Amino acid sequence: MKKLGVVAFGGNALLQAGQKGTIGEQEENAYQASKNLLKLLKENYNIVITHGNGPQVGNILLSEQAGEQVHGLPQMPLDVCVAYSQGFIGYIIEQQLRNVLAANDMDRDIISIITQVLVNKDDPAFSKPTKPIGPYYPKEVADKVAAETNSVFVEDKKRGGWRKVVASPRPLVISNKKSIEALARSGQIVIAVGGGGIPAFYVAPNKLQGIDAVIDKDLASALLAKQIGADKLFILTDVAKVCLNFNTPQEKTISRMTIAEARAYLNEGQFGEGSMAPKIRAAVDFVENTGKDAIITKTTLLGVDDGGTRITMV
Repeated sequence: MKKLGVVAFGGNALLQAGQKGTIGEQEENAYQASKNLLKLLKENYNIVITHGNGPQVGNILLSEQAGEQVHGLPQMPLDVCVAYSQGFIGYIIEQQLRNVLAANDMDRDIISIITQVLVNKDDPAFSKPTKPIGPYYPKEVADKVAAETNSVFVEDKKRGGWRKVVASPRPLVISNKKSIEALARSGQIVIAVGGGGIPAFYVAPNKLQGIDAVIDKDLASALLAKQIGADKLFILTDVAKVCLNFNTPQEKTISRMTIAEARAYLNEGQFGEGSMAPKIRAAVDFVENTGKDAIITKTTLLGVDDGGTRITMV
């Protein structure tokens, strides 16, 4: 019987530091990331792919602002920008993964699902933006953009630079989860919950409406993995393993940690809120609620023995 895995690509898996973000760059990055999925497919996994959109949705917002300033075009709300990013990122991953499968004589349908995720409009996150999106800026540039756009920027000291932050409410219910599970268990590859999902709430009974926010992709991926009964959650990032004292002379990699150890490190402030901390919380949530393992690693180490950091119950 095949196992079911949820594989969460970070937004940086498609748009890497130092790149301009051209479609050609993102297609090449998606192709390289997709090649690593072959290891799981050959290990008898059915997979659901989720992905981040932090760099991309930030760029979409910049384009929206330019369109308003230069041409007087109305800006799209953030939930629509998230939907926009889901569509084009899903298309890029689907196309490049199809190219990888064809090159390896494998035949699977690949289905991208535009995914809404229910949130609470009264979530405290709306009064305290924390989710970083878009590029890193020097402080003087961040201050200028913040003043011009009435936005909030925070410093990521461990990665260097200032980044715009927006509200990030907790995901509650993922739309179409039954269909996502059914398609994946039948052997098709599903791309869903892109960018954490399009945030929506009930403005009235039986009436959904989008809301200005970006849901954390890792928390949404963990929620999806729980709700479809996944056997393992893979969270992919740009480092090989989780590190203590990251980017310092005392840096130390971790190959395995229990959820109790992970919580202790979170309480110590070992992990950046704009980078590793949400991934650790998502992994802990999945492991605690399922008793199954989660893996945090670099894309190139997916499926490699002792690759990445394994989070376990005990």
